[in-house]
Amino acid sequence: MTTDFAATRALFHLPEGVIYLDGNSLGPLPRSAAARVADCVTKEWGEMLIRGWNAAGWMDQPMKQGNRIARLIGAEPDSVVLGDTLSIKVYQALAAALDMVPGRKVILSDTGNFPSDLYMAEGLCRTLGPDYRLVTVAPEDVAGAITDEVAVLMLTQVDYRTGRMHDMAALTALAHEKGAIAVWDLAHSAGALPVELAGCKADFAVGCTYKYLNSGPGGPAFIYVAPRHQDRALPALSGWLGHAAPFAFDLAYRPGAGVERMRVGTPPILQLAALEASLDIWDTVDMQALRARSVALCEAFIAGVEATCPDLALASPRDATQRGSQVSFRHPEGYAIMQALIAQGVIGDFRAPDILRFGFTPLYTSDADVEGAVAILAKIMASGSWDRPEFKARAKVT
Repeated sequence: MTTDFAATRALFHLPEGVIYLDGNSLGPLPRSAAARVADCVTKEWGEMLIRGWNAAGWMDQPMKQGNRIARLIGAEPDSVVLGDTLSIKVYQALAAALDMVPGRKVILSDTGNFPSDLYMAEGLCRTLGPDYRLVTVAPEDVAGAITDEVAVLMLTQVDYRTGRMHDMAALTALAHEKGAIAVWDLAHSAGALPVELAGCKADFAVGCTYKYLNSGPGGPAFIYVAPRHQDRALPALSGWLGHAAPFAFDLAYRPGAGVERMRVGTPPILQLAALEASLDIWDTVDMQALRARSVALCEAFIAGVEATCPDLALASPRDATQRGSQVSFRHPEGYAIMQALIAQGVIGDFRAPDILRFGFTPLYTSDADVEGAVAILAKIMASGSWDRPEFKARAKVT
């Protein structure tokens, strides 16, 4: 399969005068999504009413779209299901994994993990009792911290701040060697680079769809359960739609078959319609070609910024094989600089305490975008135009 990235770019709505380098936080609107959601609202919800659950296939969407995502993350058929939020899916995966390793009570993660994942782990440990604990170490120290005490290794493959990438295959193998279960968060991997869950023998994985997969704000999360675990993994959140027979209305819970037991609440049908439109584009994308293009865009951006902005320090790994599809630079006034960039039409984002973060998404990011972003950033840095009160006033979302 070959991929024409100029053709895929034309399939997204990109506002005039904007260079969008924040698809690693919220993907742009696929041009076909508005009509697809409108059809879902007017033709399905409007005309079918509740019959849409059967007639429009609403109930099947979490598995149907999960199977399309499976190709992008190297997962087996019928091993991925959509629904709920990423935090909910983290909780589910952790709880099921801990239950599979009786006698061990340590969750190991790293200090670069996304805070919400750590918060969910802390909350689960409090629920299970005082003997359960979350241990975090520096990202580079993870391998040495996987001991016989560890029940679950929980890591985000690509660091949300710096783009540093863990070696999934090596760390999963080490976890298994020590008798632990590996849970991977793919929030900054799915749609950003080739992932091989089955090849790496991952046990569980979770991820969101509103970043690189372009399902829109609040889009549903997904959970992967390796087929070898599906009949053993018990859902801590035993929701109605994870029941073996939801419409039998049994008073006692019986887990459903396979990964569908990880369904919890009512699927977000309108968001799934938007995701379906995006996945129509993704079905045409070769993941190896995507990765090659991503590396080229990131390398060009790094070279351009380092040549023109000496006050910015590269925070991402210089070696592309150790980096996801984003580039981050550090500066003590990173927030103000990013606001000045946004005011000039270059949209990235800021991550505390000092990270300017730029996402590179080959489906719609062009060479001209990279060149334009570098030129505008260089002008802002050379002129000091970021040093204005309005650029230093913090908004709720950074």
